[in-house]
Amino acid sequence: MSAAEEEPDSAMEAEFDTVAAWTEEAVRALGPGHAIPAACRGSGSPADLAWLARGLDLRGGETFLDAGAGLGGPAAWLAEHVADRWHGRPVLTEPMVHAAASSRRLFGFPTVAAVTEALPIATASVDVAWSLGVLCVTRSRPEMLAELRRVLRPGGRLGLLVLQRGDAPLPEQPEGNDFPTREELDALLPDAGFTVVDEIDAARLPAAPPGWGERADRVEEHLRRHHGDHPAWRAAQAQKQVMGRLLGERWVTTRLLRAVRHGAERS
Repeated sequence: MSAAEEEPDSAMEAEFDTVAAWTEEAVRALGPGHAIPAACRGSGSPADLAWLARGLDLRGGETFLDAGAGLGGPAAWLAEHVADRWHGRPVLTEPMVHAAASSRRLFGFPTVAAVTEALPIATASVDVAWSLGVLCVTRSRPEMLAELRRVLRPGGRLGLLVLQRGDAPLPEQPEGNDFPTREELDALLPDAGFTVVDEIDAARLPAAPPGWGERADRVEEHLRRHHGDHPAWRAAQAQKQVMGRLLGERWVTTRLLRAVRHGAERS
């Protein structure tokens, strides 16, 4: 097996690092209009992002953090859609090195490779943050939420997209995912110093518009043509199929939450 054909270290690395780097190449080939739909893959639809953005209500020069930003598509979507009332720039953190670098090149936002459990950001320096699909890929949820609380100012707003499971054992388990239950998440957030002010099951929101899906599909087809035989592509597709079945049969559901950081600084 050649170096180019070596198995990826994990399905998560294949999906969120190797394929992320290829996605940047595909956007370069297909045009910048494909960037945001392609870079939002797995991080929420336009309706999900709009629901979060309405409640987070970024304004003026407030500081915004996307923690676990992937390729940066959601942050780029947000910057476009609230430009009439917000003139700041998103700050992005992303643990996968290739994804972080591709995000910076695609959208030009300040981006650093870092895990959400250890953010290189000053205490109480962020007004608004979101983290999309990250709590469900770590077992360190208390540490992650504590770190988000640390960097948010008192009264700071937090948006979350979380894939959560029911109480019954899952029929299959995608590699690298650790889905919380509703009860676990409901206990974790107040323990971490957050008050949930609103939530919704994402299934209640509209589907992505046709143009969005068409552009994302063109990027997907470009990736399949150029990398379809690569082990990383096969691993990422297998992971995607498992997730599709779990979501389609509602073994796993997508929960959107808006919360507020409360209380004084903790020593």
